[in-house]
Amino acid sequence: MSENGQKPMMTRRTFVKVAGLAGTGLALGIGYKVMSGPGVPYTDAAFAPNPFLRIETDGSITVMVGKAEMGQGVATSLPMLVAEELEVPFERVAFAFAPAHPAYGAALGMQVTGGSTSIVEMWEVLREAGATAREMLREAAAQEWDVPAADVVMRDAMAHHPDGSTLAYADLAVAAASVAVPANVPLKDPSEFRIIGLPQPRLDVPQKTTGQAIFGVDAGPADARVAMVARCPVFGGAVRSFDATAALAMPGVQEVLEISSGVAVLADGYWPALKGRDALVVEWDEGEAAGLNDAEISRRLAAGIDEGGGVAAEHGAVEAATGGEAITAEYELPYLAHATMEPMNCTALVEDGRCTVWAATQFQNGPAMLGGGGARQVAAAAAGVSADDTVVHSTFLGGGFGRRAEKDFVQEAAEIAGRVEGAVRVMWSREDDMQHDFYRPASLHRLSATLDDAGNPAVWRHDMASQSILNRLLPEWMPGFVRNRTVMKNGVDPTSAEGASNQPYRVPNFRMTAATVELPVPVGFWRSVGHTHSAFVVESFIDELAHAAGQDPYEYRRDLLAEHPRHLAVLNTVAEAADWGSEVPQGRARGIAVAESFGSYVAEVAEVSLGEDGRPRVHKVWCAVDCGVVVNPAIVRAQMESGIIFGLTAALYGKITIEDGRAVQSNFHDYEMVRMSEAPEMHVVLAPSGDGPGGVGEPGVPPIAPAVTNALFALTGQRVRTLPIALG
Repeated sequence: MSENGQKPMMTRRTFVKVAGLAGTGLALGIGYKVMSGPGVPYTDAAFAPNPFLRIETDGSITVMVGKAEMGQGVATSLPMLVAEELEVPFERVAFAFAPAHPAYGAALGMQVTGGSTSIVEMWEVLREAGATAREMLREAAAQEWDVPAADVVMRDAMAHHPDGSTLAYADLAVAAASVAVPANVPLKDPSEFRIIGLPQPRLDVPQKTTGQAIFGVDAGPADARVAMVARCPVFGGAVRSFDATAALAMPGVQEVLEISSGVAVLADGYWPALKGRDALVVEWDEGEAAGLNDAEISRRLAAGIDEGGGVAAEHGAVEAATGGEAITAEYELPYLAHATMEPMNCTALVEDGRCTVWAATQFQNGPAMLGGGGARQVAAAAAGVSADDTVVHSTFLGGGFGRRAEKDFVQEAAEIAGRVEGAVRVMWSREDDMQHDFYRPASLHRLSATLDDAGNPAVWRHDMASQSILNRLLPEWMPGFVRNRTVMKNGVDPTSAEGASNQPYRVPNFRMTAATVELPVPVGFWRSVGHTHSAFVVESFIDELAHAAGQDPYEYRRDLLAEHPRHLAVLNTVAEAADWGSEVPQGRARGIAVAESFGSYVAEVAEVSLGEDGRPRVHKVWCAVDCGVVVNPAIVRAQMESGIIFGLTAALYGKITIEDGRAVQSNFHDYEMVRMSEAPEMHVVLAPSGDGPGGVGEPGVPPIAPAVTNALFALTGQRVRTLPIALG
């Protein structure tokens, strides 16, 4: 149940229920806006048959996008689903960001963008939204013409009479608002699609290319004061005391106050707030993490494996199986920062018992019992008002990758705004963001395998250790036995083991364990989450086994993937695209990897060489993706390319070093990104299947690191088992 006592919106039944509520209001002639409240967001549109669609008498058609647009294309692909069923040309459709509201949430009313779920969640919901409106407009036209509704053809935003007459949707909007909402509506067969499956132009491009797009840092009242927060540099530390004298003497600085995350300096602009914070004198209680460093973290991860983790997956008889000499390997991956282009920021205004927030957030709304809820619930609690009296305005995101699913920056803004007059914009510097992130967890993996007489793995054992992301988000009041029987089964965080516990290769005796290690470093969801380390480890190790068996790594995978046709199909597709086995230019080599994540299957081939400085250079990447039905092929290709660059950055450069309990890296000079000059040629092949849609925002990331390191092994004979890549 949501905070408003309503059922989630994800199911067809629930959608119809909400639509029915709106329709009841229309049928009674009292207007949709009268139904605004806990279940339905306010609108004064002429025709709004459900929370996702608004049609005006001037012919404008607006699709409300409840997901965050952070470059992944949902502001285009989600309206495509509505337009397809509504029977309108796509160029006639506009989009607007939906407010934070349970009507736009999935399970538990959670309005969150993550896990590559936007299309998956909204595939049926939005098509039904468009189809419902289409049928109501059809009925309105039929009543106007006094003909059976079945005789009216809907096409190109118009109703077509059998005699050739037409009525535009704009002219039918008011009448359609009085038509009862149909209980069931027919959805188009995929063979009838005229918008879905074609590369429609992105609706957000005009705003972004003309500078009109509003990001978090652009939003909110123009007179908002800027706040910079001094936070303890050591994870888990707290303020012991502070002296604001020098800070308050800085021009432009107006107030200094202690808040739950540190000390906030308010000023009439960013620069004075920054200088005021620099002048602040704070004595910190650095806490128990003050001596923590990378070596100690590695030691604790190793101890976690030694102590034994929970069984994430098991079949066969690992202990009883016998075979040849075991092949063993140990892989270790570092903490990673999200490093979004737009640093964290949030603007809040608290007055007259209401809180208004402008935030670039991936998590607008959700139950407070789960990690404090979404931005709306967290802001309400911090400001001391109710969630019903809190409004969150969504904006474009200058990068998310999971970082903006956290609410710390929202909490700070609302807390400060609740204690001072006027609006407050909390700004994070790049250094703030890099050193106070919720990092991708570091992890350690030990693997062993034995091969049968044919060179195939007879036994595969994988033991890993890392921190748990989910453990942090679960409510503290949840008893341990409930925690371990529901989310953390056998004490295993599924987001840690994903991609490894369900690795697809045929192995008769298999066991994977995962140990959860408590460390003070804050961790969170990072683009493709556990698959980032699992794909690297599994695809590197299977490459090691292929080498030990004396077989080609592509052919070795093919044989072991016979029972997984979607894995096999993309593997074959990418091998064909890259002309695997053909002669490679002098000084180069190729590596291959395949992974399933978020319901999609991706295989990649990387072609690499070594530069004169001995550093790896990635020249070409071939990528094959099966994400089920393809909504917008241009966006799918762009997401694969984006994932390749993102994953390549992590493979070549990504590492957060921990010294004295704090992050060492501070900005892009010591936390580098792949530059344009380093970007490889990328060839993406879409291999759609007849299955439902899978995610595309994240699945391009996992295979790239092992594809590159496997290529480096083929080139140099050196097996890379730690990231970022450092050849000896």
